[in-house]
Amino acid sequence: MTLDSTTPPDLFEEHLALDPTARELLFTAARTANNFADEPVPDDQLRAIWELAKWPPTSANVNPLRVLYLRTDTAQDRLIPHLAESNQHKSASAPVIAVLAYDTQYTEHVPRLLPFRPEMKEMLEADPVHHQEQARFNAALQAAYFLLSIRAAGLTAGPLGGFDAEAVDREFFPDGRLKSFLVVNIGKPGDDPWFERLPRLGYEEVVQLI
Repeated sequence: MTLDSTTPPDLFEEHLALDPTARELLFTAARTANNFADEPVPDDQLRAIWELAKWPPTSANVNPLRVLYLRTDTAQDRLIPHLAESNQHKSASAPVIAVLAYDTQYTEHVPRLLPFRPEMKEMLEADPVHHQEQARFNAALQAAYFLLSIRAAGLTAGPLGGFDAEAVDREFFPDGRLKSFLVVNIGKPGDDPWFERLPRLGYEEVVQLI
């Protein structure tokens, strides 16, 4: 059987533990909004997103992701000029914008996060290139779960990679410790918020069994 992105999502339902409503919320019906409703996102809901997003795995439990929520017009006005022009209108309509960054000094916390191997701190710091590769890779891994957590909160996540990271870092992280890598618009979708759904690669194009 050849399957692609048009394959009914319930075709293999018997093999999935997640119920159909949750699958739609997190995956099959979830979309990236291009504009947002004028409806605030309460601080407690932002806290709930992180309390869910913090649980997935990272290598040696290093947890390098850091999140800056921009909730006020003043804060967002500092960010929007540094976004690609095509992204500025999207973010201007979002009630909350998250700037995701990785902590370049994440190993500070390794003895607490990995108490049975505290020597991992020195091992990682002994190789500066690998040290920073681990920061970037694991923060990106956490970011994917962060997007799912936004969806799990009943909100829309609009991730953006088109921005001047160096300028954003100068604006919000001037001490140089944090390095931004993703901007995420957060809120309820507005009027006519979606582009046409784009296709996905089929199973046979992606997966090999040996």
